[in-house]
Amino acid sequence: MLDKKFTELLGKKALIMGDVGAGKTRLTLRLLTEAVNLGYAREITLIDMAPATVIREGRKVGGKIREFTDIVKRIRYLTPQIVETPRLSAHSSDELLQLVKTNKERIDPLLKEYLENPTKIAFINDMSMYFQSGAFDLILSVSRKADTFVANGYYGKFFAFDFGTGVSKIERDLMDKLAQYMDIVMRIERSGSK
Repeated sequence: MLDKKFTELLGKKALIMGDVGAGKTRLTLRLLTEAVNLGYAREITLIDMAPATVIREGRKVGGKIREFTDIVKRIRYLTPQIVETPRLSAHSSDELLQLVKTNKERIDPLLKEYLENPTKIAFINDMSMYFQSGAFDLILSVSRKADTFVANGYYGKFFAFDFGTGVSKIERDLMDKLAQYMDIVMRIERSGSK
């Protein structure tokens, strides 16, 4: 499943899910690079919802695609200036919920921009950050608008603690819900680096 080529995903909806450090971003980047090298650059939009990389408990958490490659200069690249890390940064349930809300407010315009001016191919990096808010419909709309849709998101146990807000369950439930609409679901286990 993880050796899929981008050409095998053309015309399909694909979801990559796994825990922190499982290789979600690395696989997404490989598929994106293949797509660009095949000549699809002008038809690609990448909506990058990831926070900047931080290290927690020896694991890389987050990481915008632009931190790993300059290929984003060749495609339409949409990303908020700042993405918060609610479960890592918050000191209370109220603060966590506020950070989740702030992320949604920063990401919503990017999803709407894509829907108003879609490309045939859409990539999303770290969409679980958006799912923490309980919002689902705009991402589903993006997946339907694109001929080819490739997205990744967190699906694991590393971030279980959420001050009892239910954010972690909401995020997981929406990842499961989106998986039902996908043609291909790639679940990857932690291998050492993201």
